[in-house]
Amino acid sequence: MSTLVSRPDPDRLLKQLEAEERQQRRGRLKIFLGYASGVGKSYRMLDEGRRRKDRGQDVVVGALQSHIPPGAECVLRHLETIPVEVTEEVPVMNVREILRRRPQVCLVDGLAYDNPPSLAHSKRWQDVEQLLDAGISVITTINLQYVEEFRDEVEQITGKRVAFTVPLSFINTADEIVVVDAPAETCLEREQIAYSPNAMAYKERQLSRLRELALVLAADVVDRQLESYLERHGIERSWGAQERILAVVMPESNAPSILASGMRNARRFHGELHIVYAAQHRSAREAVDLNGILAEAGAAGAHVQALPEDNAIEFILQFAQAHGITQIFVGQSRVPSWRDRIYRSLVDRLIQSVEGIDIQVFPN
Repeated sequence: MSTLVSRPDPDRLLKQLEAEERQQRRGRLKIFLGYASGVGKSYRMLDEGRRRKDRGQDVVVGALQSHIPPGAECVLRHLETIPVEVTEEVPVMNVREILRRRPQVCLVDGLAYDNPPSLAHSKRWQDVEQLLDAGISVITTINLQYVEEFRDEVEQITGKRVAFTVPLSFINTADEIVVVDAPAETCLEREQIAYSPNAMAYKERQLSRLRELALVLAADVVDRQLESYLERHGIERSWGAQERILAVVMPESNAPSILASGMRNARRFHGELHIVYAAQHRSAREAVDLNGILAEAGAAGAHVQALPEDNAIEFILQFAQAHGITQIFVGQSRVPSWRDRIYRSLVDRLIQSVEGIDIQVFPN
C-alpha cells in the first residue's frame, strides 16, 4: 500500500516562515476601544500597565491626554513616565527616548493624535508602529469616532465630526482589542449636563448605537486575528454562510444606514445579504438615490428584490421563512399620518410575527 503525500508549495511555505518571523520580532499591540468619551478607556490602559509592572514587566508611559481620568493619579505614581517633547508648541511623544530606553511595554493614550508637520511621522499611530517594529509592545486607547472608516457613520449618529483619524488597516493589526463597555448612564453622568427626559432618552439611543458599532469593529479585528494566525500556519479556512440578513427598505426610511450596516454585518459574519425594497411613493430624486445604493449593494454580492405594492408584510414574512433569514434590518419612517400608521403597523407586525429572527429598527 502506498501513501500519497502532497509536497508543500515552496513559495507558500517561505511566506509562512517570513510571516511567523515578523510576528515573533514585532511587539504586541493591545487597544482599549471606547464607543464614546467618558467610558474609562484611559484608566483601563493605566491599570493594565500597573498590573503588568506588578508581574515584573518593564512598563513606561509614553503619552497621556491632557485630562487625567478620575482615580488615575494614584496609578500613575507607580509607573515611570517618559516626558513628552514640545515641538511647534505641541506636546508629542518622545519616540527617540522610548527607543533608547527600550521598555517591554509602552502605554500610549490617544492613538489618533496628529504630530506637527516637521516630525518624521505625521500621525501618532505611525509612532506606535515604529515602536512595535522595534519589538516594544504597546497598549493604547482610541474612541470609535476616530477610526477613519467609521467616522462618517458616527457623525450621522452624533452630528459631530472629528479631524484626526486612524486607518482601520492599523486597528486590524492589533493582537488584542478590548471594548470598554461602560453603561450609557456612566457616560452621561461624566458629561455633567442636565438633560431633559426626552433628550436623555435620545442620548441613550445614540450611545446604544455607538456601542453596537464598537462591538462590530472589535469582532472584525478578532476575525482578522484568526485569519492571520491561520495564514501564518498554512491552515485553510472554509465555512458556509452563518448569517442571512434581510434589509427592508421602505419609503423615507434611512436606506443608506440600513444597507451600509447590512453589508458590513454580512461581511463580518461571512453571510448573505438580501434586500427587499418598495419602489412606490418615491420622488424622482429619491428613486435615483435608491437605485444607486441598490446597485452598489448588488455589485457587492447582495440579492436585491422589489416588494409588491400589496401585502408587503406577508411577502416579507414568507421571504424570511423561505430563505432562512436570521436578522431583519428595517427603518422607522417619518411620513404623513396615514402612511405613518401603515408603516408602524409593518414594523410592529414584523416584531410580533417572526420567531427566531433578530430585528433591528433604524431611526430615520
